[in-house]
Amino acid sequence: MTQPGRCSCGKITFHLTGAPLFTQACHCTDCQRFTGTAFGIGMLVLEKDLVLTQGEPVSYEHTTGSGNRYTAAFCAHCGTYLWGRYSLRPGVVAVRPGTLDDAQAGEPQVHVWTRSKLPWVSIPEGVPTFPMGYKTPEVWPEASLQRLQAASRSGG
Repeated sequence: MTQPGRCSCGKITFHLTGAPLFTQACHCTDCQRFTGTAFGIGMLVLEKDLVLTQGEPVSYEHTTGSGNRYTAAFCAHCGTYLWGRYSLRPGVVAVRPGTLDDAQAGEPQVHVWTRSKLPWVSIPEGVPTFPMGYKTPEVWPEASLQRLQAASRSGG
């Protein structure tokens, strides 16, 4: 699987070389502010599977409401928010699916931090929701957990 992506102006290009581990929509107030809209969507991929092919994003480091660190990567030219890294999940990158050539691949499997969800946002029936976060081993598919563990053991 190779999934290409880019910023709005095309100065930064990348591709994903592996399938996503998991995709989540986050309704926390930090994501609302970062995205300028109701929620952020993060397609979680192994860091080794994100290959930068052109350009170099700038980053912004932030302490989240939960006290963890989050580093967001942007295009310095057009401002496109490309991906982020959570200190809580080393070796994993949260790619913004809208930056992919096939954005449909980014349908959320869960919605988190719904306690701060805007009242006019509707979540599709049957999609799990969590008022705050969740325990990864209880929610992620077994195959994704195995890939994450294998990457941790190999150092990548």
